[in-house]
Amino acid sequence: MSIRVAGRRRAMASLTSAFPGAEVIDVTSKAPEPWVRLSPFYPHGGIPVPYCEGVTSQSVEGIWQALKVFEDADVDPTRLRITTMKGLKRTVRRYGPVRGHRTGLDGDQLLPYETARRRIYLPAYRWVLEHRVTELVERLRGKKDVVLLDYTTNGDVTNPASPLSHAALIQLHIEGRWPREDDIDVF
Repeated sequence: MSIRVAGRRRAMASLTSAFPGAEVIDVTSKAPEPWVRLSPFYPHGGIPVPYCEGVTSQSVEGIWQALKVFEDADVDPTRLRITTMKGLKRTVRRYGPVRGHRTGLDGDQLLPYETARRRIYLPAYRWVLEHRVTELVERLRGKKDVVLLDYTTNGDVTNPASPLSHAALIQLHIEGRWPREDDIDVF
């Protein structure tokens, strides 16, 4: 079995040339069913929010955006309830520079970017892979040669130069190479 990750913006001719014989599967928020359910924007519901006992989110992206703190804006719990896969992002253009991610909606600590990836994003997305899309993960495991499409291809948690690719995380999950999360109880 071989799983690779490629940029969604690449032309299909480029993909088929680079990965002959591979099945190409889009796993972004623009993907068709059932693969769209692997997107962190997908509203699965019931996703535990790290550092918030009893609080859940519709999507992983909702958690990431809700706990983000900017120079001019604190956490935004409304992001946890969005089910449309639209209007989730909070930007520096609107709110100023990012100061960090808060340890919960009422937390008193701001986590730097890499630590937030490890303590917020990774546990939330892994929870979805293990509790909401297990059948899709198994379908991918059963494929001989597959290329997962995402907007970014960065699978290195320590590389802040580009956003973390959830397609790369799917690959790492299936290959048993999930990035290290900090050993703390966040749920």
